[in-house]
This record gives sequence, structure tokens and C-alpha cells, in this order.
Amino acid sequence: MFRQLSKRVTAAVALVLTAFGTGGTALAAGGAEAPACVTYSTGWRYTFVTNGCEGTQQVEVVYTDGTLGPCRAIDPRQTATFAGYGTTANHPVRVDSCRVDEPVNG
Repeated sequence: MFRQLSKRVTAAVALVLTAFGTGGTALAAGGAEAPACVTYSTGWRYTFVTNGCEGTQQVEVVYTDGTLGPCRAIDPRQTATFAGYGTTANHPVRVDSCRVDEPVNG
């Protein structure tokens, strides 16, 4: 249920970005979306990403403005903490798979 809500929020953010003339291009920064067993919850200060998968997942958070959080490896049944949306309302819009040995924005 939470993953469905996250996808609805992502779609709503994309719609808002399109309405303001960005054409949704800010959302194109990350890689492939993380598997459904990786979930996240967010607040103004922190975003918590939980790995519910059987194996270790390498993930990064994609924010409204297209920036990426650091790529982190999360073991099964563990949670990693990333930046929240802060006072600028730069909300996380999805969690992508990544490789820890690649540069964050490169």
C-alpha cells in the first residue's frame, strides 16, 4: 500500500513540474527505479529507506529538483537515513538503484 502511495505522489509531483514548465526533466536524473521491496518514508529532516528484499540493495534517493542522494548499500531488513525535504520542500520522489562505486551525479 505504501509503495502505491509513493507512486501516486511521484506522479503528482511530475504533473506539477510539467505544469510549471519543467516538462518533468528534473525527474530524469536517477537510474532505474529500485525494486518494490525497497520502501521509503520522508519527513522534513530525514528520509528513511528500508530494504525489505532478500539481498543487499544499492540505492539513491531522487529529489524534486533532480538532485540525487548518495548511493548507499543497504543490507536486508535494514534502514538507511538520507536527507529529508527540508525548508525548501525538495521532496524525495522515488528511490533508484545505483552502484556504490559510481560517482553520485556522474
